Amino acid sequence: MTEQVALPFVLMRGGTSKGVFLRGSALPPPGAARDSVILSLFGSPDPRQIDGLGGADLLTSKLAIIDPPSRSDADLDYTFAQVSISEPVVDYDINCGNLSAAVGAYAVDEAMITVDAPSVQVRIHNTNTGRILIADVPITDGKAAIEGTEVIHGVPGTGAPIGLDFSQTGGGITGALLPTGNELDILDTSIGPVEASIVDLANLTVFFSATAVGMSGGEGPGEFTDEHLARVIAVKDAAARLLGMASDGLTPVPAVVSPPARFTSFATGEPVEPHDVDLLARVIGGRPLVLHKAYPGTLAATTGVAARIVGTTVHAVTRADQPQIRIGHTSGVMAVKASAVHDHDGWHAQHAVYPRTARRLAEGTAFVRRSELPAESSD
Repeated sequence: MTEQVALPFVLMRGGTSKGVFLRGSALPPPGAARDSVILSLFGSPDPRQIDGLGGADLLTSKLAIIDPPSRSDADLDYTFAQVSISEPVVDYDINCGNLSAAVGAYAVDEAMITVDAPSVQVRIHNTNTGRILIADVPITDGKAAIEGTEVIHGVPGTGAPIGLDFSQTGGGITGALLPTGNELDILDTSIGPVEASIVDLANLTVFFSATAVGMSGGEGPGEFTDEHLARVIAVKDAAARLLGMASDGLTPVPAVVSPPARFTSFATGEPVEPHDVDLLARVIGGRPLVLHKAYPGTLAATTGVAARIVGTTVHAVTRADQPQIRIGHTSGVMAVKASAVHDHDGWHAQHAVYPRTARRLAEGTAFVRRSELPAESSD
């Protein structure tokens, strides 16, 4: 018996994220054995993930598990895993909207769907939320197109745009776009009452004003302090209590919002002017919680829809009457086509669409130490 176990893998970039792609059939069933394999594959926990495929950053320590569709309205099942760098934990309670673009490209390149047009729609069943998202993938020579003019702030160069539509993902975690039934809630936090809006679209998110946690809203990673983090955690914990959820999960994802203002892009070091954005937003996520160096695609969709819901904290700080919502985030600007409608059943997302680019980076065989795996997964 060899000392290592072989796993076929693909490495892909999707938007501002990078992740390892595995077929579910190559892994043990969901549970502790599967998580042990994943942690060994990534070299976690370790701040450098030096003995694995992890990228030593929240945005690059990600996994996509691909399975045949379990629903008739989907082309494949996609399970997202956020692999902790600091703890022996694999989280499945969120989705990654940037990596979702790579899922569409992966499905095309792996011939999981029929390609007979200049572009193809891939119906992705995200098992984390139990919802369908649509990836519109451009095609070149039967494969997912790479070259194009789409610019993604936080990614060098340009690429072919993959359109992602999250409008069908409302209520994936809680059953409702507005889980409390309110556009605005007053959270009872350890730092005092805080106005917040809880929105469940692509990811369950709690939005609150930057000023509520002592921030300007335009901070970069070097300006986000331990005091800021403690205040953000206080709001996240209060939102979790209100929803009857455990406070140690990744959701509800905390996002701070503020009106348009000048800030410096973390990616380029160049200023972004107020007239280039419709609001500022900063997301704090991962394990441990840190300020994102870019902007999660799922949060962009959720932010855009929240900006269209009158009465939310996001709507309150967003420049009105814009055809798209231009979100000023840590690394630049991200535009989302978003709309919401209100009827007798409350608010519903009508559009939640944004472009990303993706590229296949590597494929081959990865190896995990047999000695680090449970006995039942190493046979």
